[in-house]
Amino acid sequence: MTTRMLLLADTHVPKRARRLPDEVLTAIDEADIVIHAGDWVDAATLDLFESRSRAFHGVFGNNDGPELRARLPEIARLSVEDVEIAVIHETGAATRREDRMDAAFPGVDLLVFGHSHIPWDTVSPAGMRLLNPGSPTDRRRQPVCTMMWATIDGADIEATLVHVR
Repeated sequence: MTTRMLLLADTHVPKRARRLPDEVLTAIDEADIVIHAGDWVDAATLDLFESRSRAFHGVFGNNDGPELRARLPEIARLSVEDVEIAVIHETGAATRREDRMDAAFPGVDLLVFGHSHIPWDTVSPAGMRLLNPGSPTDRRRQPVCTMMWATIDGADIEATLVHVR
């Protein structure tokens, strides 16, 4: 079985964007699983994700207030096919990130994170895949806004960064 996951983070609605781009909404509808790595900013966006997603997993970020923190965990964990996944908002500095995450998340095959708005796709020394989808609404120092598709087939993980218009 193949599972298509939509990875998002740092939507920052309505502070950085008034609404989610239509391309993001369509992707939410198409995904088998939607994962959001924090910094929602408002509960209405979380409500929208929960109502449109077939399966949803998310965490709170540093810009999320008490209402979102009451509804979302700091770390989410799930299993998809033969892949153990963890989701967290912030992983700290890019320097030695893979080593730190190996120590923090033993046994995890895929770590999804956000915070920096910088897309990231690496493999740690222990073999953990680290993916940051960037932001679909706030590109910061990046040339474009982004989101990511991750496809899991057994234990194989394929990731594709998508530019959001």
